[in-house]
Amino acid sequence: MRQIVLDTETTGLEPGAGHRIIEIGCVELVNRKPTSNRFHRYVNPEREVDRGALEVHGIENDFLATQPKFAEVATELVEFISGAELVIHNADFDIEFLNHELRRLPGMPQEIRERCGVLDTLALARRMHPGQRNSLDALAKRYSVDNSKRELHGALLDAQILAECYLAMTGGQVSLSLEAEPARAAAAHPIELRLDRRGLVLPVLKATAEEERAHEAMLAVMAKKGGQLPLWRELEREDAARLAPAAA
Repeated sequence: MRQIVLDTETTGLEPGAGHRIIEIGCVELVNRKPTSNRFHRYVNPEREVDRGALEVHGIENDFLATQPKFAEVATELVEFISGAELVIHNADFDIEFLNHELRRLPGMPQEIRERCGVLDTLALARRMHPGQRNSLDALAKRYSVDNSKRELHGALLDAQILAECYLAMTGGQVSLSLEAEPARAAAAHPIELRLDRRGLVLPVLKATAEEERAHEAMLAVMAKKGGQLPLWRELEREDAARLAPAAA
């Protein structure tokens, strides 16, 4: 499975108000492992960056004026991401901007989802951690991902941080460093640890009569709603039926 962790920076918040993409950062994962494949481009938006956006990412207008326009990088971008699943934090924002840019150009897909699947890590995080902060910084802190270099937003850096958070959230590899392979290989040979259980007494707590009655009442409710007894009760009945002739 090929996934592309993607992030963008923009001149503002609304493509409908004429705002444009100014940076695209992509990190490739293949079968949940990072590759050396990256896509990173700054883009001349052909307009000025809003002051509020500038305070977020710090990408100056003078610098952007020297960069290629989106039309000059669009084909390369579409080829890089086509057929992959895009992993994006707050995906609707980036997808809306990408679609807005692509629709300005002839011969480009009008909807990025025609070429890619999309996984929104913000929606995933909200399901996993309801009622908690689920910004990228919050996820990095929660999953011990180093984001100390993130003084300002940047598309490639944010994509790299998101990739580590996503892998940690979904139970896989955390570090994107290719140098970590020897350490993981060594971890594949676990050290056997023996516990000294001498003198260890574990208490066995039995259910009280009241707890057993409550348990039986709940089983009755479940059987009524489900239309059948719990599986183990069915097995108990079958065992009792088999043993009945022998007892007779």
